Amino acid sequence: MPPPGPAGRKSTTREPIIQESEASEPEATRRDADVTESSRANRGWWDRNADEYQVEHGTFLGDDRFVWGPEGLDEVEAELLGPPEELKGRDVLEIGAGAAQCSRWLTAQGARPVALDISHRQLQHALRIGGSFPLVCADASALPFADGSFDLVCSAYGALPFVADPRLVLREVRRVLRPGGRLVFSVTHPIRWAFPDEPGPEGLSVSGSYFDRTPYVEQDDEGRAVYVEHHRTLGDRVRDVVASGFRLVDLVEPEWPAWNTSEWGGWSPLRGNLIPGTAIFVCERD
Repeated sequence: MPPPGPAGRKSTTREPIIQESEASEPEATRRDADVTESSRANRGWWDRNADEYQVEHGTFLGDDRFVWGPEGLDEVEAELLGPPEELKGRDVLEIGAGAAQCSRWLTAQGARPVALDISHRQLQHALRIGGSFPLVCADASALPFADGSFDLVCSAYGALPFVADPRLVLREVRRVLRPGGRLVFSVTHPIRWAFPDEPGPEGLSVSGSYFDRTPYVEQDDEGRAVYVEHHRTLGDRVRDVVASGFRLVDLVEPEWPAWNTSEWGGWSPLRGNLIPGTAIFVCERD
């Protein structure tokens, strides 16, 4: 399953410099991968592939929009973090920020975002595009912030699909949120794991068990993981949220809009009109 990342429509204004790609293709498999291996593999993957990712998806992502997934659901319309006029003066942490498009949009609303990503190279693209907010390179499982530092935390396909223990991240998020704070995060819809990662008709037939939680791993010739993605069922995600001290106040499954004719990995209009591709969890800290 290729990393989806957030999605948007506006063109970027600056093109990145391409790094050399790896010499050989990794082997795709399903096997266990623990917290340490997953973190190391994904930090390396995003550092190596950030340039290609921004070139391939930069036009769709835009520089300063906040979209929750490949469907193109825009925070301007969704207001999952709250009405835009209420974001002014709020301290917001964006986890898995990439080139920090969402943080740039938050800044325009008067919020005070911090953009965090595990990949140094992704944050270099945030610098390339520009912005007046802090950039932090860190693992979401060990957030380098004091307790109660933020009013809101958001993550559009960041961190949670790639960590072996999502409760480590969720508990860290709860720690840095103030009482009454809100967490909103999007991930690949769990049902997608039962289908091939193909945008066409071949991606419409179940090919595996929805209940198989074995991670998807890409590994090199010596068996070292170079990319890891973890599957949680919908029930798993809900239990993770509740066990980490949050109340789940909404679960959004964006429908594929008529304007979006793009394909992104296995995401496509064909599939998007039949099965959900993204799940967005809206959570609050008591």
